Amino acid sequence: MKKLFSYSALIVIFVISSFFDAISADEPRVSKDSIEFLTKASQAMAEIVAAVRPAVVNISTTRTIKTPGIPHPFFDDPLFRKFFGDEFELRRKREHRVANLGSGVIVDKNGYILTNNHVIKGADDIRIRLSDRREFKGKIIGTDPKTDLAVIKIDAERLPTIKWGDSDKLRVGETVIAIGNPFGLHQTVTSGIISAMGRANVGIADYEDFIQTDAAINPGNSGGALVNTKGELIGINTAIFSTSGGFQGIGFAIPSNMAKTVMEHLVKRGKVIRGWLGVTVQNLTPELVQHFKLKNDRGVLVTDVTEQSPAHKAGLMKGDILLEFDGKEVNDPTILRNMVANSLPGKEVPIKLLRGDSIRTLKVTISELPSEKLLVAQERNDFFRGVTIQNITPEMRKSMQLPKTLNGVIVIDIDVSSPAKGFLQKNDIITEINRKKIKNMNQFREIIATFKDLKQMSLIVYRNGAYHSLYVPFN
Repeated sequence: MKKLFSYSALIVIFVISSFFDAISADEPRVSKDSIEFLTKASQAMAEIVAAVRPAVVNISTTRTIKTPGIPHPFFDDPLFRKFFGDEFELRRKREHRVANLGSGVIVDKNGYILTNNHVIKGADDIRIRLSDRREFKGKIIGTDPKTDLAVIKIDAERLPTIKWGDSDKLRVGETVIAIGNPFGLHQTVTSGIISAMGRANVGIADYEDFIQTDAAINPGNSGGALVNTKGELIGINTAIFSTSGGFQGIGFAIPSNMAKTVMEHLVKRGKVIRGWLGVTVQNLTPELVQHFKLKNDRGVLVTDVTEQSPAHKAGLMKGDILLEFDGKEVNDPTILRNMVANSLPGKEVPIKLLRGDSIRTLKVTISELPSEKLLVAQERNDFFRGVTIQNITPEMRKSMQLPKTLNGVIVIDIDVSSPAKGFLQKNDIITEINRKKIKNMNQFREIIATFKDLKQMSLIVYRNGAYHSLYVPFN
């Protein structure tokens, strides 16, 4: 009887075990290979972050903002002040301090830190906090608003640094890591991929060649590091594209090669020296391709050549189609502008072009880019002589409460002898010239460079919250 019970018990146990084995077999399982692969990938990411994160710093700044008062002789009268007291004080000039947070990257053991210009612009005091919680006072070495880059320095020892990467070798789809201090959250790490390369005409800076990434970038990330899977710095996080103010999957970083060049200029010379070619170019439209009987739309069309410029001296002509600059293909006016700007004055550069049915190569000696005011005066339109104009920066848009949809260029200064005096005013936003819309300085230059021997000009400017039409007759 006991043996029979034992056999029955074994049979029940076998049946139950088989039942649960069948259930387990139907459940999804993670293979050993998959676990090992993901574990190694996770460990690799953690190692990269551990290697580069110490070189990313927190930057906190303060600046003084002066609120203009309402001048009136009665305000200094004791009797007037006795009756109006606090209300009177509100009408007097006042100052208040504004704090700002951002990020930076230590790229040199001597204490040089790379960040965005808008992070430290106008700062009275700059404080740098390292990953080991040490704090130092930062000194501005140089700034370059045209690329939105700045170099600051701290006097410290045992500084961690980050290796430079070659941003020219990046490919869309590569994994990248963004490190910064969004919303003041120290040493935050996010990851994603490179979504696009060579983004321009975004309206953030004059010289744009951005890396686009979907790695989360938020306010406070500006100036932080974008690194590749080798732990190399391949970009400086700068801005996001957003309709809500928060991250929406589109972030922009300044390529490391551009940032490195700007930094070297600022450290050695205190300013950025850019190359100048002296041509106005545009993209090849389908109509132009047909007109010139081209086989494809490769290259950019020369629409104007400035007299006595390097291009003019080298023999470039209107109607030439530029194919290559210094051995690199040219398919976009903005990219060509960046190539020229990054070329040192005095360098001889080969330019391949199509003229008529023949391909030619000319050698041009790059010269130094003239100042902004001089460039405007040379743009074949005397009306803008003495007028300083630039792109609208995010800070301007915020401080002037400009509409998000407003595009154009802003008047920074007008010389008293300028023909534009009396027509234009400081802080005017020029949105159209002769019914041609303007989004940035590139388009502004292209438009006014085509105006010759005009008898009249019409402008649309945004001034004090409203649009105004200006009619300018020429003698």
